[in-house]
Formats: sequence, C-alpha cells, structure tokens
Amino acid sequence: MPQLAQRVGRAKPSAIMVIAEKAKQLKAAGRDIISFSIGVPNFLPGEHVYAAARESLSHDSGQYGSNRGADALLDAFLKHIEALGFTGYTRMNLSIGIGAKQVLYNLAEALLDEGDEIAFAAPYWTTYRDIADIVGAKTNVMHCGPEQNYKLTPAQLDAALARKPKVFLFNNPSNPTGMVYTREEIAALAEMLVKYPDTWVITDDIYNAMVFDGLGYHNFVHAKPELRERVIFVDSVSKTYGMPGWRVGLLAGPESVAKAVTTLNSNHITSLPEVVSAAAVAALSGPQDIPQVKCKDFADRRDIVFTALTAIPGVVCPRPQGAFYAFPDISVAFGKSHGGTKIGNDVEFCAALLEATGVACVPGSAFGEPRAMRISYTCPAAQLQPGLQRIQQFFAELT
Repeated sequence: MPQLAQRVGRAKPSAIMVIAEKAKQLKAAGRDIISFSIGVPNFLPGEHVYAAARESLSHDSGQYGSNRGADALLDAFLKHIEALGFTGYTRMNLSIGIGAKQVLYNLAEALLDEGDEIAFAAPYWTTYRDIADIVGAKTNVMHCGPEQNYKLTPAQLDAALARKPKVFLFNNPSNPTGMVYTREEIAALAEMLVKYPDTWVITDDIYNAMVFDGLGYHNFVHAKPELRERVIFVDSVSKTYGMPGWRVGLLAGPESVAKAVTTLNSNHITSLPEVVSAAAVAALSGPQDIPQVKCKDFADRRDIVFTALTAIPGVVCPRPQGAFYAFPDISVAFGKSHGGTKIGNDVEFCAALLEATGVACVPGSAFGEPRAMRISYTCPAAQLQPGLQRIQQFFAELT
C-alpha cells in the first residue's frame, strides 16, 4: 500500500480542539458542562457587517478574486494599520489568507526551508510548533515561566538570536497567557532585533484591539522604524470583530514577503470569497463600538477570573492585561488526589477537573508550559462565576 508523506506524521491534531470536542461530547451526553477551553470571542459583529454581506450576495459576480485580496479589503486594511501606527504601506505590502492561521502557515512556507530555525517564546500558541514541525523547521523555544510574568526578556532574545534563526515569531497580546508587552518592553526587545539583521520577524498581533489597563498596543516597527524591512505584522478580523468563522487573515510587511504569500495563495486558495471580503471591509471600516465595548467587558471578566484564581492557595497567576485568557500555574495540585484520582501533571489535572466538575480547560503542556492550564473566559456571562467556583471547590477537595 502507498505511504503517506512524512510531513503528515509530523502533523498533530490541535490540543485545544481535542479538549473542546471532549467537552462537546459530554454535553451531548447530558452533562452540565462549562467550557473555558476554546478561544472564540463569543459575540457577533454589528449589523453593518451582515448588511455588507447581503449586498455583496445581491450582485455576486461568481468569478475568482485577487490572490492578494480584493482592492477594497486591502484599502480598508491599510487604513486600519495606519490607525495602529503603520504608515507608508501600500497594497503591495499586503496579502490575505483564510484566517491568520493560514497566513502564518504561508509565511512558514515562504520564509523557512527544511532545517531552518524558528525562535519563539513559551508559552506559545499551539499552532506555532505544529506549523514548524510540518515544514521541517527546527524550533528554538525560549521558556518564560510565571516567575517572569510569562514574558520574554531582552537577554533571552539576544541569546536566541545569536544562534541566527531564520525567523523570530512574536505574539502580543499573548495567547495563552493574556500578557501584554509595554512600550518600554517592546523597545528593549527591538534593540536586540536591530543587532541581528538576518532574521525575519513575524508579529502575530491578532489581539491588538484587546488591551487593558491603558497599556496600548506597541510593535517593534514603532520602536525601531528600521526594522520595517524585516517585520511582518499579522492580523485578523476573528477576535476583534467576533468573526472567527468568516476566516479572514491579513498581513503587512516587505513587498517581497507579501508577493511570496500572494503567489502561494494562487496555488493554495486562489482568493477569499467576495461575500467574506465585503464583510471584512465593513468590519474594518465601519463602527468600532462593538470591539470597544467587548474590550471593556473582557477587562471586567479578567478582574473576576484573576481574583478567583489568586484566591486559591498555592495557585500563581500573573495578571493578564489583554486578549481573553488566564494562564494559572496549577502545579501545587501535582502529586495530590481528587476523589481517588491521582494527579501527576497538567493533563491529568484537566481530565480530572472535567470529569469531576464539568469544567473544560486546556492543559498548559499544549502551549509549552506543563505547570499551567489555559482558561478562556469568553463563555456566557452566567457561566463565568459558577465555573470559577467549581475550580475553587476542586482545589479545596484535593488531598
């Protein structure tokens, strides 16, 4: 029998989706399940987005679109990034994908040959390592534990860049930790990047509209404009506008990179559907009241989650300042038991928690930090406090 390609053996199912599917199965079986597992914003875009989609359908051309992206979408994205402080870009600096995940995969194909090295910090979004494995890249993971607020230090970055990785991948605000880098922290890391001109820099900043506590969003290009020729900024309408199912990802970067991704699109996806592009244009160009209200709502939820988690003896949780995640260190539970079930690690903890309380969380090892678990606090508001109380009770019952 013919064999599958070796790269398929390197591909792994998303750990996040595995937990989400298990929670869905238990709920279908009649269990009372509260899911803190999947990172979806759980709100819908404004009516103007749906109106734009309906209008697009009413005059659908039925034709292929641009590999780079519809002109209207590119122009809307240009105005969007100008508001974020990225000036001087043109359509030739942009390209699109079926969600930010596909943009990142295309960038890996465009920038990394087999055996090249990609550097990123842990905790990391699970897909970073998965994509690196699929394209045959080596990973240089910089471990940033709770003792340093899950943040990368300039010294760590300097040591990693000294190995001359082809790509440095950076996530701010962070999934899974919810941590946000300040202007000063970004500037200090940018100083290191300037020293190593042969490394591409990808900034996965899809949560840039969800920053709390007045910190603001900052990018390496803001700190060191000369980095613009090496920095690729990745964004999406998924989290900001409540549109994860519409699958629209975008990038802004050097023309050569945007051209390479556009060429890959011509072979992979051809284009985004007209109706999807029209909806994304409306989201980027229309009223921004829903994202602003949701950012305030998530900040309020953050306060509730942080208060509940830090009240648990032995649990350490750096205070998230963006996105909609908390990432508590739960290692105090390791070596203990719940109802006769021994807990030796984060996977066993999350399995026992789900079975005993119906609360679904993702083990931290999926993100490169096995001492922790990820909580996504975008569940229905009525479930937030009960879910946190179940977690507190679970810890109280450990022996």
